[in-house]
Amino acid sequence: MSPETTHAPADYATLSTPAGPFTALVDADGVVLASGWTADPEELRALIHPSIRPGGLRARDSLGAVSRAITDYHAGDLTAIDAITVHQVSGPFLTHAWEILRKVPAGDPVTYTDFATISGRPAATRAAANACARNAAALFVPCHRVIRTDGSLGGFRYGLPIKRWLLDHESA
Repeated sequence: MSPETTHAPADYATLSTPAGPFTALVDADGVVLASGWTADPEELRALIHPSIRPGGLRARDSLGAVSRAITDYHAGDLTAIDAITVHQVSGPFLTHAWEILRKVPAGDPVTYTDFATISGRPAATRAAANACARNAAALFVPCHRVIRTDGSLGGFRYGLPIKRWLLDHESA
């Protein structure tokens, strides 16, 4: 039996948003473990570090404060996501970088180079980009707010049209 099967199941809910279906997975305390623009909760469960990956998933109509924050954010309250607690596990740099991402203000994207600098490792642009790529809690850890130095979007797990929608939504 793998270690992950010993973890409690997570609750999840999928909401319709202007950018497409959005699913969030939370632990028993309502802490976000993973989230993103997908209707497939298993896709998100696979992104969670094995040491905290839920052993299963339970569908819910609502995740309370998390569902409200998702709805409110997409309706224009760009700060609604800020108070939601997120739990991700990795090494010290990635964990720190995810905390820094949560402080990047809506409507004021940073470049990967700037993100590396504010994360304390100015020469580590690739490591900063890796922090974005390995982020399991999209929206709540707003990796979409990091763009290339030339102003182009770079990558995004859920596709560049959604990243563009988010950046436009936040700059309105």
